[in-house]
Amino acid sequence: MTIERRLAHAGFTLTRDYPHPLERVWDSFAEERQKRAWWGAGDAVEPSEWASDFRVGGRDIAEGRFHGGPVSRYEATYTDIVEHVRIVTTYDMWLDGIHMSTSVASLEFEPIDEGTRFTHVEHGVFFDRFWADGPNREKGSRGLLDALGTYLA
Repeated sequence: MTIERRLAHAGFTLTRDYPHPLERVWDSFAEERQKRAWWGAGDAVEPSEWASDFRVGGRDIAEGRFHGGPVSRYEATYTDIVEHVRIVTTYDMWLDGIHMSTSVASLEFEPIDEGTRFTHVEHGVFFDRFWADGPNREKGSRGLLDALGTYLA
């Protein structure tokens, strides 16, 4: 089988206002116990590997099998952290052991009268057979922000 070698680029911005203090939203990312409670939480994934090292140069790993489906692997490196302001990561994704993408994501935290405005900006490069997967990445990120909202409530 010949694989068509191609790249695709996809980017998106997601903004959510959470009715919770900035420190509470921040801690949901910065504290491993809290992040593990909502990141990929639920019955859709059987987790197999998890690591969290929240510091510049630190790495996060989340791997799990979707019920009846593929194994997804996320490996991120923190490139910039300014407490209560921003988190910047580069991350790679694999699906059943095949490298599918590399992304840069920035997460911004802003206090507002009603709580915290959270902005996720991402740009991804998708490889070969995954070239059209950009919309799925945005959908998955929306799901994570929904899970965060549920966790915070």
